Amino acid sequence: MARITASVYTSHVPAIGAALDLGKTGEPYWRKVFAGYEFSKAWLRDNTPDVIFLVYNDHATAFSLEMIPTFAIGCAAEFQPADEGWGPRPVPVVKGHPELAAHIAQSVIQDDFDLCIVNKMAVDHGLTVPLSLMCGQPQAWPCPVIPFAVNVVQYPVPSGRRCFNLGRAIRKAVESYDRPLKVQIWGTGGMSHQLQGPRAGLINREFDNTFLDRLIADPADLANMPHIDYVREAGSEGIELVMWLIARGAMSGEFDKRAPRVAHRFYHVPASNTAVGHLILENT
Repeated sequence: MARITASVYTSHVPAIGAALDLGKTGEPYWRKVFAGYEFSKAWLRDNTPDVIFLVYNDHATAFSLEMIPTFAIGCAAEFQPADEGWGPRPVPVVKGHPELAAHIAQSVIQDDFDLCIVNKMAVDHGLTVPLSLMCGQPQAWPCPVIPFAVNVVQYPVPSGRRCFNLGRAIRKAVESYDRPLKVQIWGTGGMSHQLQGPRAGLINREFDNTFLDRLIADPADLANMPHIDYVREAGSEGIELVMWLIARGAMSGEFDKRAPRVAHRFYHVPASNTAVGHLILENT
């Protein structure tokens, strides 16, 4: 049967993609950010999965304020990089896994989570920047990717508890798939940042690192954190962190009480007035 072998958590700052695409990774401002992913790139080469289930949020690219699904799963065979106003990023086309995506949709919907099934969708920096951070600049991504978009842009957005329980349902779905696939689940977005208003530029190191501690050690309790705490402590865009709870909910520790192994942890500020957080957890 298929199984989830690891989870990856990372920020998806758009300026990181621009720094990569424009060859600025060696500049002093960016050097420490990219150094934090050197281990991760080697780790992924040594632990390449058969499929990546990548949780991210669309930034009014595939969806607009006219129609915003709370949860949307990409079931297509491929997904083109989106033009976000300055042309598509020069990255490979994302190849999907329609069979596994359809199976997950069937299982999760039968577990009473309402998913929007998407058969054509451009993917923006929320998905491509994490791939670039973990894979570098290859001619092709190392495996198929199932995009899973979560609305954290327009309120109301899903609760942390809802996201955590959805991760559990996704793990159940993966493990009921009748092919021996190794699957990684990635949670992206965050950490603390605010892009507008009088608190623009907010970064809260203490909150971010406490969030990482709790995500590792006690995610079920962390899932109970109300939205207002994310907004107050981590800024208006800090709510993206609920997507990390989907990935954490899919890890085996939530079922058999075994804690995952921390393979890598990284935190750095600033990166385009944003805190960059990163974590790799392996199922034991």
